[in-house]
Amino acid sequence: MAMIVDSGLAGLSTLIDTQLRVFPAHAAYLEKRFAGDSAEEMALADDIAARICQIAGDDLETYCRDYAWLSEIVLEEELFFRRNGRYRLTTFQEAYDQVYSQREYMSRYMNGLLMSQVWWRNHTAVMGFYRDAFLGGFKRDFSHLEVGPGHGLLLGMATRTPHCVKAEGWDISEASLANTQDSLRQIGADISRIDLKRVDIFDAPDVAFDAVVFSEVLEHLEQPLEAVRALYQRVRPGGRIFINAPVNSPAPDHLYLFSNPEQVVDMVQEGGFEIEQTLFAPCTGATLDRARRLGLTISVAVIGTKPE
Repeated sequence: MAMIVDSGLAGLSTLIDTQLRVFPAHAAYLEKRFAGDSAEEMALADDIAARICQIAGDDLETYCRDYAWLSEIVLEEELFFRRNGRYRLTTFQEAYDQVYSQREYMSRYMNGLLMSQVWWRNHTAVMGFYRDAFLGGFKRDFSHLEVGPGHGLLLGMATRTPHCVKAEGWDISEASLANTQDSLRQIGADISRIDLKRVDIFDAPDVAFDAVVFSEVLEHLEQPLEAVRALYQRVRPGGRIFINAPVNSPAPDHLYLFSNPEQVVDMVQEGGFEIEQTLFAPCTGATLDRARRLGLTISVAVIGTKPE
């Protein structure tokens, strides 16, 4: 990893040094993760890494240990998926009982997922697509909503764009919203421009936005199409939506299995949106063709437009 450490990418270097100190067995994977990345891709990874370092603060080693723990958890889910051809859980109640209601488990899980935004190539690629194709597609002032803002990286990125004049984050969990607010403060986001609210999209106020984001949520739902249709009502005519969901991606709380990228695109279209752009980003070490053939993880990002 010397090439990365000596490259002047301070955030990424700090993250790699810390991760390998607590999880040295990951060295070969990280070499593969960054092999062949362009200067622009490395700069994006460094920017995300710097913000992760800000969020983690003095607890960065804890986040790295939690990522190592998550890697083992995901491997167990992958083995189940390969043996059975389905995700282990099928209902939200199961996910609540085994994951969401377990405070310590959820804390470690969220920490590990934050680290994955840099360590998993497909996650980083989606971040770049969101920044360049989605946010970059707004050439005049726009209002912005993210449903399920989680770690706040996407919401923070939106508020740093020159045309975002209003931003909201909705979640059904007060605890999740508190964590989002803490993360946004750590990365230096302008909190005065962001309104975080406890809102269920199936019982939402009658408001609409120019931009709506729903990232890595569909796979956690029993009936994701109903969520897409609910979000359609929250987008202004001519507005745009960004939806990101993984294909063949076993995890402790994933319920809905998308078997190929087209299923995600078709669902966005069935929800009423016209498809503007898509990104199919295969997991680290795989080409898109190989990921399709072997049923490996592919992150699918879809930008849709609501007809005027």
